Amino acid sequence: MSHLSERPEKPVVGVPMPHESANLHVTGTALYTDDLVQRTKDVLHAYPVQVMKAHGRITALRTEPALAVPGVVRVLTGADVPGVNDAGMKHDEPLFPDEVMFHGHAVAWVLGETLEAARLGAAAVEVELDELPSLITLQDAMAAGSYHGAQPVMVHGDVDAGFADSAHVFTGEFQFSGQEHFYLETHAALAQVDENGQVFIQSSTQHPSETQEIVSHVLGVPAHEVTVQCLRMGGGFGGKEMQPHGFAAVAALGAKLTGRPVRFRLNRTQDLTMSGKRHGFHATWKIGFDADGRIQALDATLTADGGWSLDLSEPVLARALCHIDNTYWIPNARVAGRIAKTNTVSNTAFRGFGGPQGMLVIEDILGRCAPLLGLDPMELRERNFYQPGQGQTTPYGQPVTQAERISTVWRQVQDDAGIADRKREIAAFNAAHPHTKRALAITGIKFGISFNLTAFNQGGALVLIYKDGSVLINHGGTEMGQGLHTKMLQVAATTLGIPLHKVRLAPTRTDKVPNTSATAASSGADLNGGAVKNACEQLRGRLLQVAATQLGANASDVRITEGVARALGSDKELAWDDLVRTAYFQRVQLSASGFYRTEGLHWDAKTFRGSPFKYFAHGAAATEVEVDGFTGAYRIRRVDIVHDVGDSLSPLIDIGQVEGGFVQGAGWLTLEDLRWDVSDGPHRGRLLTQAASTYKLPSFSEMPEEFNVTLLENATEEGAVYGSKAVGEPPLMLAFSVREALRQAIAAFGPSGVSVDLASPATPEAVYWALQEARRSDASPNGHARAGFAAGGHTGNGHAAGGRIRTDATALNGA
Repeated sequence: MSHLSERPEKPVVGVPMPHESANLHVTGTALYTDDLVQRTKDVLHAYPVQVMKAHGRITALRTEPALAVPGVVRVLTGADVPGVNDAGMKHDEPLFPDEVMFHGHAVAWVLGETLEAARLGAAAVEVELDELPSLITLQDAMAAGSYHGAQPVMVHGDVDAGFADSAHVFTGEFQFSGQEHFYLETHAALAQVDENGQVFIQSSTQHPSETQEIVSHVLGVPAHEVTVQCLRMGGGFGGKEMQPHGFAAVAALGAKLTGRPVRFRLNRTQDLTMSGKRHGFHATWKIGFDADGRIQALDATLTADGGWSLDLSEPVLARALCHIDNTYWIPNARVAGRIAKTNTVSNTAFRGFGGPQGMLVIEDILGRCAPLLGLDPMELRERNFYQPGQGQTTPYGQPVTQAERISTVWRQVQDDAGIADRKREIAAFNAAHPHTKRALAITGIKFGISFNLTAFNQGGALVLIYKDGSVLINHGGTEMGQGLHTKMLQVAATTLGIPLHKVRLAPTRTDKVPNTSATAASSGADLNGGAVKNACEQLRGRLLQVAATQLGANASDVRITEGVARALGSDKELAWDDLVRTAYFQRVQLSASGFYRTEGLHWDAKTFRGSPFKYFAHGAAATEVEVDGFTGAYRIRRVDIVHDVGDSLSPLIDIGQVEGGFVQGAGWLTLEDLRWDVSDGPHRGRLLTQAASTYKLPSFSEMPEEFNVTLLENATEEGAVYGSKAVGEPPLMLAFSVREALRQAIAAFGPSGVSVDLASPATPEAVYWALQEARRSDASPNGHARAGFAAGGHTGNGHAAGGRIRTDATALNGA
């Protein structure tokens, strides 16, 4: 076993324990960025001047009326920026734009003594606009050829030969919606300036180092004059990876210019209308199968809705392409990617970061093609799994080294859920109920862990031991409720060999650990855990030398366990506190800076080849649903999940992450329906679903009636911290099983062999129209159904989702 993976005697990792701030969360005493305003004197409040048009060039911006409003102190405009007027890393996001690019774009910011004064001041600012044509939907952009950023192409094998060898060829298209993060805490920042002009920013950010970088270039000062701290976030889900930077820069600029603290916080409507979302995608595809239903070739084009600027769209698209295979061996593939430029908010990172979009495409294809092939969807999926010992690689060339786990979790979930018996029960129920149908579907996942950009795969930590034996750890990861800090406390206590209560964790800040990567890509525990472990190992090595002298033994024979140092073969002991005190008096350094870099990664973005991921996380979910044939309403009766987290660092945290990720994924696929005004009227481009009253989020009523989550056992991951695997993002994709179960329940309303085109999100309305289409379908004797269109199924852009599927008759001659 590798040094990084090996666990010592009586480790603190692997012990189920609650979130380190759980008591603070449930009692309301946990502090978030905006709570700090109450502890800060003379704070000014920032409020945006939004332009409610989708696209236009600013011809006049008059701020004088705002300054006449009582309580308004200053109006920030582009003329006030001493450095670079840009809030992004691609330099395509002006902080103060002269061209409005989406409905609600902020063009100036008003600072007021109170939030109400700032709001009234913002309303008084006069903006004149030369309106320009706007592209709101993906279809608008595709028709206009409006694209930006890279257009990668991933090629593997001989696609043309693969289709020539296929007994069955199908083509189709599929469009699916994005998703709003809807974190509980909206974007917030609090900026202060000290007597030397140095800026200190409290920010709700997943990427403090990048927030620091953007603020420094907006202010035109070096990074060492800007410190960013993230106490904790009330949720992030990727929405606070890139987008907090500009908001923090507004607060910092205001503080720099006025000398007073500036508070920034978006209200819910502003957050929904000004910040980016998960990328919606459009896919066109062609797939070939052999006579046994094994994939021979795939040719697809994925188009992501990037919004008005690039943000993180390029890496999101890259990860989508890298995950279109999911758990399936595709010997010949050609997949192209594009990013549409639309006049909507700039779409950004969201849990899974393109992976869910790519995986959804192949799962949709298999769900639609299974009836046309005369195969049970479960059987079709299983036939196409990566197989161990076959030397199979992904379409981008990375070997699939744990293919056996794909089948292991699949078989275990079948056994745990009693699939065979329940399928018979469901068949009997459906035969007896013409207006209510049930279905049971299983889907699996293979999700790559690491940042696609190799340089981001590094982490840092600073660990301090005080004379009394207490330990303080700092690391570069941020806490957004996911339990990263809890795991880091457990890693530190395990490595040092001390009880958990001896360790405390400090808030994440850039003057303690520099140049950190975002807490994203599910890599927080891997990178920061490796760094914390490295720092603690340095300290333990020094302390073992001290203990060896005191115990009269060799350092290699000394073990520190549960806060006591002992030498092998001896009864002598030395308590941790005494050991630390002794080390101090011997002038042994009791602080250490730790570092970790993920080894074995390489990626060529131009050729789209390499091994960008350290390992793959696996899982399988079985979901049973019941659909009402009169309304399309449905309920999730039962969910069984087996998920691979390696050797869990913190099982209670991990099970919570699996449950939460699954529910969030189910929300994206079945409930959360983003809609924009696509009319040519005065509100064109306006987000229509800009509140919880119009944007349906999963709630208790959508939770499965029975929800069973099991972590895969005996699953040590070599080369990862204490044998663990990432858990943040992969479980979200387990929710594909909900959508596929709905598809199968809808098909049960029609004749045998019907192929169901299902919109995404599969809202009750979309389900109703799909089952109406299934009822109208007729099936040919060879089991191939007439392909239909899910009439009435719509995406948030007002365009039909799903798409036509066509059987290529010329390829069926061997069928």
